[in-house]
Amino acid sequence: QVQLVESGGGSVQAGGSLRLSCAASGDISSRVYMAWFRQAPGKQREGLAYMYTRTGTPTYASSVSGRFSISQDNAKNTVYLQMNGLKPEDTATYYCAARGFGPGGIWQLLSPLQYDYWGPGTQVTVSS
Repeated sequence: QVQLVESGGGSVQAGGSLRLSCAASGDISSRVYMAWFRQAPGKQREGLAYMYTRTGTPTYASSVSGRFSISQDNAKNTVYLQMNGLKPEDTATYYCAARGFGPGGIWQLLSPLQYDYWGPGTQVTVSS
């Protein structure tokens, strides 16, 4: 079992920045890949970035590449999502997710179907 708790959401003006945190606990073998997703009302859950935690290698969706950055602090069992240049269309609930080893290609790992464990989410609101 894995437990994930997101924090750091809030309200910000367009152009601003936020850093989201995802505190993880539980079975480390189920936290090989850690990812960030978001879901806006009426829209599908969208994969933003994930990290292969064994090496710290990140992968980004094209929609956020260059603006968002995923990182980890192994000592704190925490994964972060630094978000810069925020836009009103970034308004959504942001979720952290985790999975272990298994099938899935580089871009498949941006699909929510690939993940077994989820946090409750944190709201991000960007005003114009």
